[in-house]
Amino acid sequence: MLHRLAVLTTAGCLAFPAATAGAGAGGYTFDGGTKQQRETVIAALEASSFDWSVVPGPIAIHIVEGEPSRSIPHEIWLDTDLLDAGEFAWGVVQHEYAHQVDYLLFDETQRVLLLKRLGGRDWCYGTPGLAHDQYGCERFASTFAWSFWPSRENSMRPTGRRDESAAMAPAKFRALVACLTGPTAGLNVRKH
Repeated sequence: MLHRLAVLTTAGCLAFPAATAGAGAGGYTFDGGTKQQRETVIAALEASSFDWSVVPGPIAIHIVEGEPSRSIPHEIWLDTDLLDAGEFAWGVVQHEYAHQVDYLLFDETQRVLLLKRLGGRDWCYGTPGLAHDQYGCERFASTFAWSFWPSRENSMRPTGRRDESAAMAPAKFRALVACLTGPTAGLNVRKH
């Protein structure tokens, strides 16, 4: 079975070459937040086995009271209360940073492939009014957070087969991401 997965992944990689990070790859800056809130973000990113340095940066991480978690290219907003929850926030931090992987490393062809593999009715808010889990980009970010940090403590841990973070088995998803982002993203999963 692993051999078949490797062959299929290799074939897929040949069809969809990895995106390359530019000269400004990696890194993030903070805007706001306490030392402890910033340390929560750092711990969340370090808990993931994904190599975040492949994402072209810098990424500005805004820590704001009462702000819902969200992302646009090169920027992430996180709520202070969420970060004050400590390890519970790690999955959300990874989810929002996973959107940066999508925004900055993938092209439309790769997103079409991901939508087909992960499910959803639209990739990312091109069709207004759908449920959160009907957007492929949200299914991608949640599955990403779970697959690269498969811990019982992960708030993105699926509780059922239809959860958006259960769109693909973690090993299969990590192989697909490595195919699309290049081998430096790594496939080694650390368990915490």
